Amino acid sequence: MSKPTDIRVIGTRLYFIPVRMRVPLKFGPEITTSVTVARACVRAEDRRGRIAEGWGETPLSVQWVWPSALPYETRHAAMREFCARLAEAWPKYDARGHAMEAGADFLEEVLPALLASFNKALVGRGSRGAVNKRASSARQEPRPTAQMPWLAALVCCSVFDQALHDAFGRLAERPVYETYNGEFMNRDLSAFLEADKRSGVSFRRRQVADFLVPNPPRKMSAWHLVGGLDLLESSERTGAEPNDGYPVALRDWIRRDGLKCLKVKLRGNDTGWDYERLARVGQIAVEENVEWLTADFNCTVTEPAYVNEMLDRLRDRLPRLYGMVLYVEQPFPYELEEHRLDVRSVSARKPLFLDESAHDWRLVRLGRELGWTGVAVKTCKTQTGALLSACWAKAHGMTLMVQDLTNPMLAQIPHVLLAAHTGTIMGVETNAPQFYPEASRPEAAVHPGLYARRDGCVDWSSVRGPGFGYRLEEMKRELPKPAAESGR
Repeated sequence: MSKPTDIRVIGTRLYFIPVRMRVPLKFGPEITTSVTVARACVRAEDRRGRIAEGWGETPLSVQWVWPSALPYETRHAAMREFCARLAEAWPKYDARGHAMEAGADFLEEVLPALLASFNKALVGRGSRGAVNKRASSARQEPRPTAQMPWLAALVCCSVFDQALHDAFGRLAERPVYETYNGEFMNRDLSAFLEADKRSGVSFRRRQVADFLVPNPPRKMSAWHLVGGLDLLESSERTGAEPNDGYPVALRDWIRRDGLKCLKVKLRGNDTGWDYERLARVGQIAVEENVEWLTADFNCTVTEPAYVNEMLDRLRDRLPRLYGMVLYVEQPFPYELEEHRLDVRSVSARKPLFLDESAHDWRLVRLGRELGWTGVAVKTCKTQTGALLSACWAKAHGMTLMVQDLTNPMLAQIPHVLLAAHTGTIMGVETNAPQFYPEASRPEAAVHPGLYARRDGCVDWSSVRGPGFGYRLEEMKRELPKPAAESGR
């Protein structure tokens, strides 16, 4: 089967945009002070010979996707190189179809072999260590991991996959979320997903559109990230903090942006610190009329008992704060296949969400078997993969969240659209306004509601038009020279 709207990639351009953080962000055992944002342009052609360009973007968050004792720059350079290889690979792949179909086929047929070849070359350069293609190291003390993990490969691939979806919408002359149906797709979800046989679920004759929100809200509650290094009160200032007109302390952020939802980063290896941190943040939350909290351990916990003891202590000593904890995010190592922890004791206390572990729908299925009750989907793991995981999870009664990768600039738009269209437990995480608000100034001039939190919300009402509705032609952003170009 085929449709006139089927597309294939005929060319790519890749850009790297350096961004410096105004305050540091702690990811597990590592601290982030700057990031490279990868932006890709994909030229796609449909069966009628029409050509359009689509755009995608994501931060290459090295510390999150590739936790390791290897030097940061070693990992950073490898990810940039892999992005360049992907820029060459996409135009050589001759698959046609809807962006979902071409994207899913690339993830299954091309990306694993490309990563294996790349990692073999890294070893050939004298590197040490090895990882499974769908695993990465997430220890309290990361070991040297010389081979690039699958999660890092997904992040590199995501910019091209997003751009493909944007190009499809532009060629179809529709917002891309209006194309995930039988009018434009050749295959139903059974071509991509397998249901849990005990669930009675079937994906035959079902489309992505069947799992999307019919009338997505244009305003969404914004989750603010409370990093492990973040100041909670202005009295904690040392004088080293930036004086740039933006808040520094948590209480000031809450008052300025009207925040109602706080995500608290914890250590996962220091019970006393974690409990006191959550209690202190919670006390400020109560005083400032914040409604919800969540705890994020970033894969540093090794046993469910650690989380259970902290939650029970909170329940017994500070029951109001315990009630405000909406869910718990990814406490355990994200090599889910290697560390098959039974986590039902945690999810019996609070909803438990996969994040780093949820590389694809197969791992979401495994997580459900182990007792996880929700999943955080992210555009940085590809738009295609995020939608497939969301469909599988919703079909099997799991709850969704859309988590941030500190998405600035264009990356913020597909991120918020994913949350609005898939439906989440509560709003969307958005923390680029905290860590590099000035980076998105050209985009914010067109979409002011997306890059600042007002009354505790982000507003994407300004997004309109085909594809992701970027309105790119209205943005006055000067891009650097392409780091890679391929095709035509």
